Amino acid sequence: MSLGEVRDLAESVLRRFGLGEAHVQAVAETMVAGERDGCASHGIYRLLVCAHTIKTGKVVPDAVPSVHEPSPAIVRIDAGGGFAQLAFELGRPILAEKARRFGLAALAINHCVHFAALWPEVERLAADGLVAFACTPSHAWVAPAGGRLPVFGTNPIAFGWPRPGPHPFVFDFATSAVARGEIELHRREGRPIPLGWGIDPDGNPTTDAQAALAGAMLTFGGHKGSALATMVELLGGPLIGDMTSAESIALDDGAKASPIGGELIIALDPSGFLGSTALDHIARAESLFDQITSQGARLPSQRRYDARKRSLTEGVDIPGPLLEDIRSLID
Repeated sequence: MSLGEVRDLAESVLRRFGLGEAHVQAVAETMVAGERDGCASHGIYRLLVCAHTIKTGKVVPDAVPSVHEPSPAIVRIDAGGGFAQLAFELGRPILAEKARRFGLAALAINHCVHFAALWPEVERLAADGLVAFACTPSHAWVAPAGGRLPVFGTNPIAFGWPRPGPHPFVFDFATSAVARGEIELHRREGRPIPLGWGIDPDGNPTTDAQAALAGAMLTFGGHKGSALATMVELLGGPLIGDMTSAESIALDDGAKASPIGGELIIALDPSGFLGSTALDHIARAESLFDQITSQGARLPSQRRYDARKRSLTEGVDIPGPLLEDIRSLID
């Protein structure tokens, strides 16, 4: 499929399920970006997730985000129970303007439904010449290191750094061993998952995707991932007056819809720290990237950028069974 066809399909499904027109393009574009960059777990598969979330009434389809500025360097967007994408579109230019005025600024998105990756947010801010950090809790699916009961969400963190070339330095990873969507895709395809991704309901290691989904996912790196997941819970929850992952899944009450809660995004303007020498130091940072790549190591997101280059000309491959499930939503 061409990316245009993916976009048309996504928008058709979202409209069919009654998502407000103001949200349709922003939400669909997130899925297109996932397919474009070879991130299948955050691509068109998420249409099934969004459709279910809309159907269960766990998202406000015509939510109108509202802007609040509690202090000069902080902006809060109340998403009104809608998907996070439109709230970010509203808050991004305000965040960027504040970061340039004060050197650094923060955007809190409250009361939003979040189903996507974080790299689109930080990549867009880095493209504006800003350094960016983002994090969000989700549903309590992940056990802490040494435990067996879910406490954390997949709790991703993302970082963006502007570069002179066409692509910024970006990383985005869950603090769980893997994104939940990857386990869902393994379940759909009947494939075993690697050991270390999850445990069954009795706390035993498992390679059965369904058992891991019924039990608990695991953090990456043991106690290190567990500590980072706790940090995300605090930054994206109590700090901005929003829910923890345990509170989010309790509110879900078995609907199995997308998580609702908050997202924190921090933007830093190199010029605020360095003045007229900012570009010199951004250029100097390139030596660090050269030291990494010159020995054959790969920078985070390079695989995404390579996939992006291919898909823009060749389109993307969508598994037949998944495409059938999606098209059945509008038949």
